[in-house]
Amino acid sequence: LKSIELAYNDNSSVNNERISTNAKLDGLSYHKPDYSNSNGVGVIDFPMHWNFQYAKDAFNVAKNNDKYYNDATYNVVYVDSHDYGPDCISTVRYNMGTAAWAENMCLMFTFRGIPCIYYGSEIEFQKGKIIDNGPNSLLSETGRAYYGNHLSGSVTATDFGEYTASGTVKDTLNSTLAQHLIRLNKIRQAIPALSIGQYTTDNVSGDMAYIRRYTDENIDSLALCAVSGSATFSNIPNGKYVDVVGGDVINVSNGKLTTRNISKGNLSVYVYENSTTG
Repeated sequence: LKSIELAYNDNSSVNNERISTNAKLDGLSYHKPDYSNSNGVGVIDFPMHWNFQYAKDAFNVAKNNDKYYNDATYNVVYVDSHDYGPDCISTVRYNMGTAAWAENMCLMFTFRGIPCIYYGSEIEFQKGKIIDNGPNSLLSETGRAYYGNHLSGSVTATDFGEYTASGTVKDTLNSTLAQHLIRLNKIRQAIPALSIGQYTTDNVSGDMAYIRRYTDENIDSLALCAVSGSATFSNIPNGKYVDVVGGDVINVSNGKLTTRNISKGNLSVYVYENSTTG
C-alpha cells in the first residue's frame, strides 16, 4: 500500500530522492548530460498531463518536478489520450477551446520533452465527449470514435510540412489547429535548441517563458520563448534576435530583451542571430 501511495503522490511525498540537472542549463550554458544514474527508460509525463486543464499549471509542475527525472527532456508530454483528459475533465476529450489547444501545443513543441498528440486533437475531434463509456454508448458517440472520415482523399508530401491535398483530408489539414501544428513542427525542426536543448527560467520574467539552448562542436542554438503573453529575458548575450514566428527583430545592447505582448495561444521564439544550426 505504501508503494501505491507514493506512486499516486508522485514526487511530492518522497524524501531523499536523487536529483538531476540534465534538463537544465548551467546558467546560460549547455552542459553534457550525466547519465550515470539513468536506467535508460523514459517516462510519460503524467504530472504535466493531469495539470493540462491550463497550460500554465502544467508548465509550473514541470519546472518544480524536473529535478527528480534523470533527464526530463525525454519525458513524453501529452494533453488527452484514449483513456484520460487532464484533471477536472478527466473523463472527456479536452474541451477548453481552440485558443487553449493552441496554447498547449505552443508549450509542448517549444518546452522540454517529446510532444505527443492524440489523433484528432488538431481539429478538436470529439471535444467534450466521454472518452470511454463502456457498453453504455455507441463508439461513434465517444472520444474513441473512428476518425477515418476526416482522412478521405489524398495527400502528396513534397517536403517536411509541405504538401498538396484533396478531398476531406484537405479540409482537415487546412483547419486552424492543424496549420498551427504544422508550423510548430517546422519551427521545432529548424531550431535544435527546441528539440534537444536544455532550458532555464532563471532571469526570465513571464507566466510561460523560458530559454532553450543546445551546443555541440558544430551547433550553438539559443532561443528565447514566450507563450501567451510577453516576457523579459535578462543577462543574455548582446546582439540581434529574430522572432521566427512574427518576424520581429530586436537588437540587444544591455543584456535584456522584452518580447511583444501576444494573446492566448500565440508564441514568440526569439533566436539569437549568432546561433548556428550545423
